Amino acid sequence: MTTAAESPSVSTPGSPDRLTQKHIDGEIAALAGDTSGPQPRLDYAPYRSSLLRHPRVAPVDVDPEGVELWAPVFGHRDVSPLESDLTIAHRGEPIGERMVVTGRVIDGDGRPVAGQLVEVWQANAAGRYVHQRDQHPAPLDPNFTGTGRCLTDADGTYRFVTIKPGPYPWRNHENAWRPAHIHFSLFGTDFTQRLITQMYFPGDPLIALDPICQAITDPAARDRLVATYDHDVTRPELSTGYRWDIVLTGSARTVFEEDEQ
Repeated sequence: MTTAAESPSVSTPGSPDRLTQKHIDGEIAALAGDTSGPQPRLDYAPYRSSLLRHPRVAPVDVDPEGVELWAPVFGHRDVSPLESDLTIAHRGEPIGERMVVTGRVIDGDGRPVAGQLVEVWQANAAGRYVHQRDQHPAPLDPNFTGTGRCLTDADGTYRFVTIKPGPYPWRNHENAWRPAHIHFSLFGTDFTQRLITQMYFPGDPLIALDPICQAITDPAARDRLVATYDHDVTRPELSTGYRWDIVLTGSARTVFEEDEQ
């Protein structure tokens, strides 16, 4: 799943300059049959920039050695436990709903993946990223940058303390809004094994209207990107709690951005 704030506003063949929600619903309905599957559509017309981004020629094999020589090397001593708390990076308290997001990174057989580097980045409570290309009229929070990382423990568990992100507009079609989400990145044993995905929140009505989400035409695969509210993770008078597991392989595999490439 890719961040949509930077997606170009382009016209698709046979469609108006600005896609309407009716057109999006029609495209979703038309594609729900023969193209249903667990991975995102590469050329999903309602998600306009996918028409420009998806591969049109066969992949080319390259020697990864040059990339790996310049890739970062991560280890326990390089990742501070404080980096998993996105609310303490500045002097003041960030604005918004404080929450804990936790879960396990597992393989297709349910075995934990220990020592896995997990990185997150997100918009603030107003739906604004700390990024020069994000210029929509929502306030920046001087006490929230929106990035963090941690290493999974022996049971494959990761845990972040953060602020619930807000939805934000993007120029894919008229009145387009991205659902609230958190970007997740996972590294394997080297830089070339990076996987990226997005986590969404339960009950968000924007998920059904979002072409990026709906590019995954298998409802079960879409549902696996939605976290679950967990009252046992919720901390009294401090933060709500959400649980979301990341499955790296198998039929219940989490949908990753690489699946779109």
